Amino acid sequence: MRFTQQEKYEIIRLVETSEIGVNRTLKETGVNKSTFYNWYGKYLEGGFDGLAPSQRARNTYWNRIPDKIRSQVVEMALDFPEESCRGLACKMTDEREYYISESSVYRILKSKGLVTSPAFDTIAASQEYRDKTQRVHQMWQTDFTYLKIVGWGWYYLSTILDDYSRYIVHWELCPSMNAGDVKKTVGRALEKVSLPKGQMPRLLSDNGPCYISGELKEFIKKKEMEHIRGKPNHPQTQGKIERYHRSMKNIIKLDNYYLPGELKERLEEFVDYYNNRRYHESLDNLTPATVYFGLDKKILENRKLIKKRTMLKRRKEHQIQKLKL
Repeated sequence: MRFTQQEKYEIIRLVETSEIGVNRTLKETGVNKSTFYNWYGKYLEGGFDGLAPSQRARNTYWNRIPDKIRSQVVEMALDFPEESCRGLACKMTDEREYYISESSVYRILKSKGLVTSPAFDTIAASQEYRDKTQRVHQMWQTDFTYLKIVGWGWYYLSTILDDYSRYIVHWELCPSMNAGDVKKTVGRALEKVSLPKGQMPRLLSDNGPCYISGELKEFIKKKEMEHIRGKPNHPQTQGKIERYHRSMKNIIKLDNYYLPGELKERLEEFVDYYNNRRYHESLDNLTPATVYFGLDKKILENRKLIKKRTMLKRRKEHQIQKLKL
């Protein structure tokens, strides 16, 4: 069976994001292991174009990325070492107004030895909450996680995340993990957004003791909110905030903290980065703040225009180059 270029690419992405392992995934798709790795080698070397059927060799390509742009990609990668290839591609489009694909960024950085292997998300979309939200503040996810302060012990981070935009509305670093801490976090989040009556968000949490207490139930009722609790032993129901916790800890836990104030300062820095500068693939490669504040449609339209201008510019430059030869 012959596979098209697009089918090969989709199978590669499927294997890269699969949680059941390469062998089992390939068995399910019916693709031979050696065939897959042959495709994958060509993909790493040539990106999406490398998966095209073999044709007669061409000396030049109209859409080849100019050396000047390649240098800019490398410079940006060195300036922002925490950014993924996807994030760098988005930054090039949004800040330099030059469209470049994620795979092209990866190939450029790979050739310079700046990346060794692709990083992929391990939480699949199927693990998310089944009822998708349609607007900001329709539902908030909340949860606790713990962080250690040297000499002080464990502190507990209580967070409110907007389900639709993934924006961190509010967070509190608490010495305990009880209903009072939840009330304080939710209450201050509500003070920040000042929503009118009848438009209060639903609150989604797990079944921890602090979330099933009568004290919190009374508080939620007073605030005219609805409280939804996830299925027991199924943390993926709160998959977005679980994913946020993992991303946050990957950065925060790189350092030791000796005072609560030090940890709070570092958390503030990360939340600012997460809300305003980190691109999310599930948000069409936008930041949570862009979606939260309703700027997403404008930016996506602008990206389409930039991509169109970039492709026309590359084609024109290629034609000029051919005339010079």
